[in-house]
Amino acid sequence: MRVTSIGNIAVLSLALLGATESAAQATTPLGPESPSASVAVMTAALYNEQANIREAIDSSRAELATAILRNRLSERLGEQVAPYHLVDSLAHSAAASELAGGVPCNVKVSCAREVARGVNAPWVVLAKVSKTSNLIWLLTAQLVRVSTGEIILDDSTELKGDPATMVPVGARNFADRVARTVRRGGYATDYPEGAPQ
Repeated sequence: MRVTSIGNIAVLSLALLGATESAAQATTPLGPESPSASVAVMTAALYNEQANIREAIDSSRAELATAILRNRLSERLGEQVAPYHLVDSLAHSAAASELAGGVPCNVKVSCAREVARGVNAPWVVLAKVSKTSNLIWLLTAQLVRVSTGEIILDDSTELKGDPATMVPVGARNFADRVARTVRRGGYATDYPEGAPQ
């Protein structure tokens, strides 16, 4: 009789634990966008005006950040990532140049939002690679809700060491955060499965 009671308690405990986990998952906050919403990824900008040495190879660091961001987001979000050739074409159009007011479209949120609207993407990603010295770089990147201009993610990561190694690390980390946030409809979290209870 006692064994049966302990067995029933164990079964009841497991059932309650399962119900608690389901309730926690059901109440995990989600943002207002669809988890399958599209994302436009702008070409990463380069800023090296303050660097102690400027070199021709500096532009390749921004190109590397762009490639890593786009590839990683494509791995994570698949067809939710807007076609790059369309994003780049719109970003270099006459209308974008006029809207950006003489600066590149990929450094102006209002212009990037217009590009994202042009490819029906509720999200747009902007990034900038800044050089301080050959061994100190900075990756700043934002995820912007196109409808409101609200910056949902705004990261700044110091990249110390070989930029060929560190720029990809920073770009991948940001892309992973973007993918998690988009999949949660705009709810930003550093935790892959949501905040711990």
